[in-house]
Amino acid sequence: MHRMLAGHTILEHELSELRLLVERQTGILLDCPNSALAAHVAEYLESQELESTVAVFDRLRASDQEPSVLPGFLDGVLNVNTGFFRHPGAMNALARQVVPQLYARKSDDGPCTLRIWSAGCGTGEEAYSIAMALCDALPSGNTNGASSTGSSDGNGGKDAREKNGASRNGGIADNSTTGQLPQATRDWSVHIVGSDLLPSAIAVAERGLYPQSALAGLPPATIRACFSKIGNANGGQNGSQEGSQNGSAPGSRNGSNHGLISGSTNRLSNGAHLLVKPRIRSLVTFNTMNLTKPVYIGRFDCIFCMDVLPHLSRVQRTALMERLHLYLEPGGYLFLSQTEKLGPTNLNFRPETFDGYTFYRKPLAASAAYGR
Repeated sequence: MHRMLAGHTILEHELSELRLLVERQTGILLDCPNSALAAHVAEYLESQELESTVAVFDRLRASDQEPSVLPGFLDGVLNVNTGFFRHPGAMNALARQVVPQLYARKSDDGPCTLRIWSAGCGTGEEAYSIAMALCDALPSGNTNGASSTGSSDGNGGKDAREKNGASRNGGIADNSTTGQLPQATRDWSVHIVGSDLLPSAIAVAERGLYPQSALAGLPPATIRACFSKIGNANGGQNGSQEGSQNGSAPGSRNGSNHGLISGSTNRLSNGAHLLVKPRIRSLVTFNTMNLTKPVYIGRFDCIFCMDVLPHLSRVQRTALMERLHLYLEPGGYLFLSQTEKLGPTNLNFRPETFDGYTFYRKPLAASAAYGR
């Protein structure tokens, strides 16, 4: 069987071979339907001015010489969901359980440092959500000079915490109950690293500019405290200038085109856009990285690897879990989505549960087989 798209004939066996090639090169499983993959290949052939699928295979096989080739091909075909506080249980556990535990353990050992990695951060919403949760959880003024997310509005913190009347509140921490932190005697040094395979996604994350619709689920007080409005309801001058300078902006959460909105004039779509405020942005650094071929970037107290494992082959999942175990500090925490459960014997991670969310801790005396 074959498919004819945009003047190119794409055979079914070529699509199967392409899936295998991508898996061998990146460890990523392309789980999209053949029709979607064929359409993507046809668009790629046209955009790159290539004559046939043979040229695509040749280019992908030589990707070791050109590291940007594979991410460029995968951009638009990976089904990557993103959004602010997509996993409220994880943010709730971080703010109300993990951060108080880390503070208690670190506060007597000199300067309090907190390093968190958002591995597979997409267009940055997860990394910024972590930063917002930390600013709300830590004592005001003690996160690299950032204040609590409720500080810019006299009633902001109360509004955010009472939004749902429950402990999650869209992922914003509630320090009035379990896990309350003592007033800090020294500032925290917080560093959040966000990484993703796609350079286009990292470019959006570094920009920190999002359409108002992407923030629909956040409490108004959090939006006021953490974002600055750009443009107006009709796509006014400020928004247009921002769009022409910076290109695309993140859009829908369904993963199509990785949340990018683009147009022939590189202008932002109509409506207001919001820019992450500098005090939140200053906590985060973004890097392009293939998790199956990572560059060592240090040890972390917490690693978020949400919705990444389903995209990897079984072999790559095991290898990635070994690396994440190694990259965690003893006593560090691994956060996965609730559909990604680790086995009871998996790499000496110990499951913990807080308010219905299960996460994993690397024991302080970690198994020698996997390093400290």
